[in-house]
Amino acid sequence: NVESALGPQHPNVATWLNSLAGLYYAQKRFAEAQPLYERALAIREKALGPYNPAVAASLNNLAALHRVRGEYAAAEPLYRRSLDIALKRMGEGHPAVAVALNNLGELYGAQGKYAEAESLHQRSLVLLESALGPDHPDIDPSLNYLADLYGAGGEYVAAEHFYRRSLHLRELHLGPDHVAVAGGLESLARLYGAMGRRDDAKRVSERAAAIRAKAAGR
Repeated sequence: NVESALGPQHPNVATWLNSLAGLYYAQKRFAEAQPLYERALAIREKALGPYNPAVAASLNNLAALHRVRGEYAAAEPLYRRSLDIALKRMGEGHPAVAVALNNLGELYGAQGKYAEAESLHQRSLVLLESALGPDHPDIDPSLNYLADLYGAGGEYVAAEHFYRRSLHLRELHLGPDHVAVAGGLESLARLYGAMGRRDDAKRVSERAAAIRAKAAGR
């Protein structure tokens, strides 16, 4: 037993608790995961200090748990603390800051706070493009967050632009027949459907289906 061997406040105990909580989370056993995440966070704060990256990871885990349960008011301060740690430890230009910005942006988007979410996702994208370049694969999540956001807000032209950029990156880095390309095409098809562009929706849906059939060996 890790706790017996190292003592209840050792950082390795927090790692073990975090892993067990992650298992419960994956099984949607959220009520069982929450106290483990909370205890891991408390151990890390005490052992490592409030601005350690491991503390930020615990904050993110707990925030994600609250978000998936629809407990947005509980999730927001945790995501904000994680962002604050990333800014203080890594600086504005670090990709970890972009991840924290996207997490907070997703939370706002889930609540229909599109203007706040857009600002955070745009800031994340600018940061990543500056740090990594415009064609780096790690930019893909930010592009999709923005595309989904604009689509949900009825800004279809902007949504199409970002879905197409995402699709380009996937084709560039993964090849034209990768299942991730099929996923991008399906997102684009849904958007075209919402825009009433039925022929375009049919065309990209058929290409996505062909990729998935090929991947499945059919």
